[in-house]
Amino acid sequence: MTRGIFISGNDSLLCAAIAAQAARRVERFAQVLLPNRLSGQARGPLPDYSPAAEPGAGVIPLVWNPGSPISARTLVLAATHQLERIDEAVLVCSPPSFRRPAAELQPLDIEVLVNDHIKGWFFLVRELAGIFRARRSGVLSLVAPDPGSARDDQADLLGLPAAAAFRAFAQGLLASSAAEPYVTLGFISQETGDDDNFAAYIFRLIDQASKRNSGKWHKYGRLNIFK
Repeated sequence: MTRGIFISGNDSLLCAAIAAQAARRVERFAQVLLPNRLSGQARGPLPDYSPAAEPGAGVIPLVWNPGSPISARTLVLAATHQLERIDEAVLVCSPPSFRRPAAELQPLDIEVLVNDHIKGWFFLVRELAGIFRARRSGVLSLVAPDPGSARDDQADLLGLPAAAAFRAFAQGLLASSAAEPYVTLGFISQETGDDDNFAAYIFRLIDQASKRNSGKWHKYGRLNIFK
């Protein structure tokens, strides 16, 4: 049986690079992308995530309402049905920047931030952890922005807090991973604009995943590409 790979994240170059690595390993993998729903941001037409859509060879596109726990469960059940099982889940947090003075923040944008980029990860991880624990196997990978680069953009009142919340959530999951029967990996890149090699590094460690590497942040840099 082929391995079941599930990918979720913001529509970004990094997420695309991770999907490309998955396509090298399996014929089919499941992916759900978060649309940019923040106001005042340049957006093209919403992508078609229906079963008839064909965004790329081997991609099974799925839909998700991040603010709903029921939608998270439906998403994981749909991925399991399509793949037969989920062996590896890669969650990529790269929220869009949103530079606007605090007095000009719109209530809807604050709700989108909390629902799509904070609350949704909790609901999704809960469902994934449940199936991994029941099966006593699986790899949960959490890909977070580099906290060093995030500090360079203090004007970002929404994307920066969302990224910080994800890192804090990931840190808690890593710290508690020793008690779980599945593997939990954290990834941070110390390079910018090197998404292809970062994605290759992520999957190299997923391919070799073991409890020995579980519960740790794995920091990517050009010097450790071939380590």
